[in-house]
Formats: sequence, structure tokens, C-alpha cells
Amino acid sequence: MRVVAGLVLGYAADRVLGDPRRFHPVAGFGRAAAALEARDHAPTRLRGAVHVAALVGAAAGTGVLLDRMVGPRSGRVLLMAAATWAVLGGRSLEREALTIRDQLAAGDLAAARRQVRNLVGRDPSALSPDEVARATVESVAENGADALVAPLFWGAVAGVPGLLSYRAINTLDAMIGHRSPRYREFGWAAARLDDLANWLPARLTVFSTAIATGSTSGARHVLTVVARDAPAHPSPNAGPVEAAFAAALGVSLGGSNTYDGVVEDRGRLGDGPAVTVADLGLAVHLERSIGLISLGLIVVARGVVARRRSRRSRRAN
Repeated sequence: MRVVAGLVLGYAADRVLGDPRRFHPVAGFGRAAAALEARDHAPTRLRGAVHVAALVGAAAGTGVLLDRMVGPRSGRVLLMAAATWAVLGGRSLEREALTIRDQLAAGDLAAARRQVRNLVGRDPSALSPDEVARATVESVAENGADALVAPLFWGAVAGVPGLLSYRAINTLDAMIGHRSPRYREFGWAAARLDDLANWLPARLTVFSTAIATGSTSGARHVLTVVARDAPAHPSPNAGPVEAAFAAALGVSLGGSNTYDGVVEDRGRLGDGPAVTVADLGLAVHLERSIGLISLGLIVVARGVVARRRSRRSRRAN
């Protein structure tokens, strides 16, 4: 039960406190990864795979070491809670989205364009207010899965090592998993590993989004839209998550985005009207609901697995 207790406490800490203000371990990992990249970068997939394996292995090893160092049960619960808090990013994501909403509502498009750079990789310099709002909603959907549901999932599966390993994978994807000339080959392993690590959590996010609609018809609509529209999106995980979000909010997402001067078509996701500033508050509320529902599903699933293992152990004895 220490894993479940730690996940719940860590989730609560993220809801109340958000990301650590100073000495954030994820930021420290990013600096270490950048320093290593300066020494081992080469435009080959093999070199990139070694880079990723070394850093993810170090994160996993750190998790195992910490787990073994903390002996008392209460201490291990606190360690799990601290690790969960450190790797979750739900509250900070919401703060960014609400800041952009307030900037757009005040008519400060320039500030909103600058702020949205914290969330998206696309070029926001020519985006209209509604396009900034769409970019924000898409980021809330995708990053809600990456920074909230996925860490909870891997924490439940593998404890502290799972939490740290997943955050390392996701951070490396954000740093080098791009199609730019520098990272097209070197970042290939980071991007593919992130796709793999997020495949199940993305589907859990879709399921949680369907539940968050609060009705059988709403849930059915979400699943229908995901099955129909997600394949048009180039990402195997962002596509389903964003399509589910679009269906639950009753809007359309996707379209053409510009990344490093290259225009990429991400398909049309959903049947509703285009996103407006008024949808940002609704998107944040939906993300909160999805996080809580996903945590509940994970806790229940972990409890079911624990009971089955206990029964098997008793039968074996």
C-alpha cells in the first residue's frame, strides 16, 4: 500500500503546491543531459540510443538506490510521495493555461504568444488569439497525459524507479526528440522510447476523458471521435488524447502548425467549432477531472493486482 499512499500524497502535493520552485530535480536532470550531449552528440541513431540508455539507466538506478536506502515503511511512503510530487506537472500546466487565458481576455496577444512558448513547440509569432487558445488547449490535453497520467501510471507499475525513469524519458523527448537537422537521427531513440512509454497512459487518458463527460452518450461520443479522427494526427499518443479532449469539450482541434519553418498538418479532431478563449477554463477543468479519475482507476487497479497476488501467495503456502 505504500505505493498507493505515496501516489495519493504526491498528487495532493502537486495540486496544492505545483512544481518545486527551487532545485527542481527535473531541471537538474535536464542540465545533466545537456552537459552529456555536449560531449557525446553525433548525428547517428546509435549514439543517440546510447545517450538515452545512459541517462534513463541512471534515473532508474537512482530510484532503486533511494528505495533501498529508505528503510522504515513510513519513510518509503514519504519517498514515493516526494518523487511523485517532483515528476508531476498538472498544477503548473493549469497555471500556464490560465495565465494565457487571462492575457487573451485582456487583449494582450503579444504576452499570450510569449507565454504559450512555455507549452508548445510551434511558432506562435503569427498566431491569432483563437489560434493561441487552440495551441493552449492542445497542450493541456497532450501534456496532461504526459505530465500527469503517465507518471501516475508508471509510479503504480514500478514505484520510485518507474517515476524517475518515465520523467527521464519524457524530458529527453522534449529536449532532443525533434526532427530538426541536429536531432533527426540523434533524437530518434528518445522519441520512439517516449512513444512506447506513453502508449498505455495515453489510452488511459482517453478512457478517463470519456468517463469525465459524465454520461454514457458522452463517453460513447469521445470514443467514436478518437477512433475516427486520431489516425490523422502524426503522433500515436497525442492524436487520441487531443481527439478525446476535442470531443469532450465539443470543439475542433488540430489543423496546420508551423515547426521550425515547416508546416505540418495534424488533421481535424472533433466536430465542434474552433476553440476560443472561453474554452480555456473548460479545458483546465477537464484536465483536473481526468487527473483525478485516472488516479482513482490506477489506485483501484493496483489494489486488484495486490489482492490477486496475496491470494496466490496464500494458496502457494
